[in-house]
Amino acid sequence: MNRIIRQIRSAPSGIGILLIAGPSLVWCSEYIGSGEVILATRTGAILGTGVTWAVISGIFLKYWIGMSGARYTVVTGEGLIDLFSRMPGPRNWAVWLVFVAQLTTAAIAIGSIASAAGVFLASLLPISSFAGGWIVTVFALLIAWTGRFGWLKYIMSGLVFVVLAGVFYVAVKVFPGIEAFISGLVPRDPTVPLWALEKGIDPNPWREVLPLIGWGAGGFASQVWYSYWVMGAGYGRARKDRYGEPANTDELKALTTGDARRLKGWFRVVYTDASLAMVIGILATLGFLYAGAGVLGKLQVAPDGPEVAVQLSEIFGQNWGKWGGLLFMVGGTAALVATQIGQLAGWPRLLADAARICIPGVKERFTWKIQFRFFLLLFFLSNMILVYTLGYKPVSLVKLGALFDGLLLTPLQAVWICWGLFVTLPRMLSKEARKILQPNPVFAAGLILAFLVFGYFCVFQLPFVFR
Repeated sequence: MNRIIRQIRSAPSGIGILLIAGPSLVWCSEYIGSGEVILATRTGAILGTGVTWAVISGIFLKYWIGMSGARYTVVTGEGLIDLFSRMPGPRNWAVWLVFVAQLTTAAIAIGSIASAAGVFLASLLPISSFAGGWIVTVFALLIAWTGRFGWLKYIMSGLVFVVLAGVFYVAVKVFPGIEAFISGLVPRDPTVPLWALEKGIDPNPWREVLPLIGWGAGGFASQVWYSYWVMGAGYGRARKDRYGEPANTDELKALTTGDARRLKGWFRVVYTDASLAMVIGILATLGFLYAGAGVLGKLQVAPDGPEVAVQLSEIFGQNWGKWGGLLFMVGGTAALVATQIGQLAGWPRLLADAARICIPGVKERFTWKIQFRFFLLLFFLSNMILVYTLGYKPVSLVKLGALFDGLLLTPLQAVWICWGLFVTLPRMLSKEARKILQPNPVFAAGLILAFLVFGYFCVFQLPFVFR
């Protein structure tokens, strides 16, 4: 019993919560890349600020998924893949579904970031986009391989915030006014303008909106990774930097009232941390959306193809001159590199956990670190194949990755986490702990709403996008 009590540190309070808000920074440095730098700017240029509602609603709903999953990890100490293995029905069916789906989507998404980052890097250095993709991916591989990417996280986050400061400057300068902002909060079917149609943009606006929603605040995998970052930070019962281990159910059954109260104190930390990630995500995405609408939209430019970096640099170049354009490209490159590092650190963890659960022999023969590095090398190779064979088409690749990772499994993810919080977790806890740690019904409301909204997009809008 004493061993359990020592494992659960008392949570910080007040300003101390902000001082350890690390997982949110990792989360943001991972997803403030393609979704914001490329997709939000392009969507703003084509559809204007009328899709403000899509940005806010998509990120807000994923906030409930990520925060709820992190709440589960704080109590149990295990990640979301282990939670999915506890779903009712055939043994590990949910994990198998994730395993198969994520093997494909991970290759597409990681390849898309390699392609986009390569283009941005080539705009700064006298190299080809192909060479840029290799440089970015090898660099990300080395950082992810060692596991020591915390210091780089802070550097990349700092550069991203430089970009955000600049894009907010531009966004404020071209802000359409309060009336237009409020109008953009009302959900409606957007319309592709005539100039965009004449340039070959598809008349179906959902081809632009759904990828933005899909990767706003990250996709399915990002919510899983957030539980890993919580584990890495050692929140609650999570053991710092210990991965690949399911919850100790005997210890959970033995939790005392004092243990439960200590764990409950960590909920405030998770809520604050996740809320910080949500706010940054909304502000960043809206900043790029409004900058795209106010600058590129007026120029009737829709960023696409290998010239995307140069086109996007006009956002800053026209307002800050030559140095403004350079600043945007440096910051955009940093954001995309940070995203690539986050993906190469996150996806192998996810798939190593899935392999450990679905194929017991893997766990018996190989350590978790070996499993992790196997998938890391696998995606490194798939990255290079995609970058080479698909010819540096960053926008199309990013959109494809967003649709697969950001939408297809997200409704199921919301349902699984809801079941885990309200059905699975109470069964794992002692009677005393169950009373103290039971979640508020507002979590169920947020998760069910996320299921309904993303389910609607998958059933009624996504089929038309793939036609």
